[in-house]
Amino acid sequence: MRKKLEKIKLRRVKPEELNDRLLLINLYFTQGLTLVLSLIIMLFQWRNPLKLLRIPSDLDFVWWGLGLAGVAFVVDLVLSRVISESTMDDGGINEMLFRKRPVWHIIIIAVIVAICEEMLFRGAIQHSIGPYWTSILFAVIHVRYLRHWIPTAWVFASSYGLGYIYLASGTLWAPILCHFLIDLISGLVIRFRREP
Repeated sequence: MRKKLEKIKLRRVKPEELNDRLLLINLYFTQGLTLVLSLIIMLFQWRNPLKLLRIPSDLDFVWWGLGLAGVAFVVDLVLSRVISESTMDDGGINEMLFRKRPVWHIIIIAVIVAICEEMLFRGAIQHSIGPYWTSILFAVIHVRYLRHWIPTAWVFASSYGLGYIYLASGTLWAPILCHFLIDLISGLVIRFRREP
C-alpha cells in the first residue's frame, strides 16, 4: 500500500489535458471536500450547520441575494466592455464546464457550488477571521484567475460582497442565493453564447 502511495505524483494539469469526465470528477470532489471541511471547522467552532441552514421566516434575504447578484452582473458587463477578454480568461475552465452542458446539469452545478462554498467561506471561515481575510482566501482559492489582477480583484470584491450580505441579512441563504444566481446565469450565458 505504501509503495502505491509513493508512486502517486501530483502535477499541475492544463485545461486542455482535462476531458469532461475528469473535469466533473474534479468539480464534485473539490465541492465535497469543501463541504466536509466546512463541517469540520463548524464542529470545532461548536456551531450547528443545520441551524445555520435554517430558512428564515422573513424573505428579506432574497432581496440581499438578488441585489448583489444584480450589481455583480452590471459590474461584469462593464468589465467585459472595458477590458480585453484575455484579461478575464480563466484558462478555459468555465467554457469547458458549461459550453455543452445540459441546462439541468448547469442548475445542479450552481446549487452544489453555491451551498458548499458558502458553507465553507461565509458559514465557517468568515465566522473565525471576518470578511476581509476570508475574501483574500477566497480569491487565492480561485487560482485560475490569479494570472491577472483584474479578475483576482473582482473575485475578492465579489467575496467581500457575499460576506457583507451574510452579515447584513443574518442568514447564509442570502450569499447562497447570490452565488447560485451568478454561477447559473454565467453558466447559461456560456452555454447559449454564439460561437465567434
